Amino acid sequence: METFDIGDRPIGPGHETFVIAEAGSNHNGDFETAKSLVDAAADAGADAVKFQTFRVDSMYAEQDEESDDLLEQFESLEMPYDWIPILADYCRESGVQFLSTPFDEQSAAELAEHVPAFKIASMSMSNLPFLRSLGEFDVPLVLSTGGHEFTDIATAVETLDDANVSEYVLLQCVAAYPAPLDRSNVRVVETLREEFDCLAGLSDHTLDPTTAPTVAVSLGATIVEKHFTLDNSMEGPDHSFALEPDELEAMVDAIRKTEQALGSPEKRVLDVEQDVVSVAKRGIHVVRDVPADTTLDTTDIAVRRPGQRERGLDPSFYDDVIGRTTATALDAGEPLTWEKLRD
Repeated sequence: METFDIGDRPIGPGHETFVIAEAGSNHNGDFETAKSLVDAAADAGADAVKFQTFRVDSMYAEQDEESDDLLEQFESLEMPYDWIPILADYCRESGVQFLSTPFDEQSAAELAEHVPAFKIASMSMSNLPFLRSLGEFDVPLVLSTGGHEFTDIATAVETLDDANVSEYVLLQCVAAYPAPLDRSNVRVVETLREEFDCLAGLSDHTLDPTTAPTVAVSLGATIVEKHFTLDNSMEGPDHSFALEPDELEAMVDAIRKTEQALGSPEKRVLDVEQDVVSVAKRGIHVVRDVPADTTLDTTDIAVRRPGQRERGLDPSFYDDVIGRTTATALDAGEPLTWEKLRD
């Protein structure tokens, strides 16, 4: 499991979660709306904004007349190829990375020089010829796994290995729009990482802005992706279940706070604990006046908080102190230290 870069961002353990704001086709075929989506993603603190690049005639089998409305709707959502370099530049100026999901080889070729990674949709994961073709572009892949069994994912990973694609992230995903929170199975993030020895993350379709993403981060997700829109009431297939800009901002904020709370796995006494430790962590103290050359017993000492005094020996030495002889006279309340005892 190797860390690699998407653009100027390292992806992997020890680095901030890479947050992808999934704009998808929520531009509704309007370039200004696409730019507004970029603005909203940048304002929310996302690392990347991702669109979808497809051509309907390469997505669907030949349809009957009853399907004309469906095809017309998706044709209206196609991203023109001449948008790609312009949106890539606009993202760069806005401080977010430009990503898009290619649904076919031609779209991948149009995107290749403008994106630092390809995001692969769940329903393309079993398109093995397509996966093989992506090896020629030498860019990392982020692959959603919704709607696929474990064996399907294993086959896709083997295909990537054969195509010399070594930099990829597998995302747990439930291909339902929206996905029920109680079917999110975010623990699959751990399964993907452990079983395939690769980086893993979450593409979340729940309506809840923060629960699944923050759980994923706590389980070691390196990437979190979530759909967003400018307004849930807009017409189009992906608006109703997408986050609105304030919810996207709340998600990014929750992810960053979760990372702060997770902190370091190293257990040690922190600087911020010192004020409490100095007055409240118990030590061994003398509980009555004790002359020099006294052999200490349990009536002479006790484990107490030091308060404003210096802390005595750690309580773990209590049994070692019993039976030792004092080198000097000690006053009640005085902290006991090794220097006050005879060898």
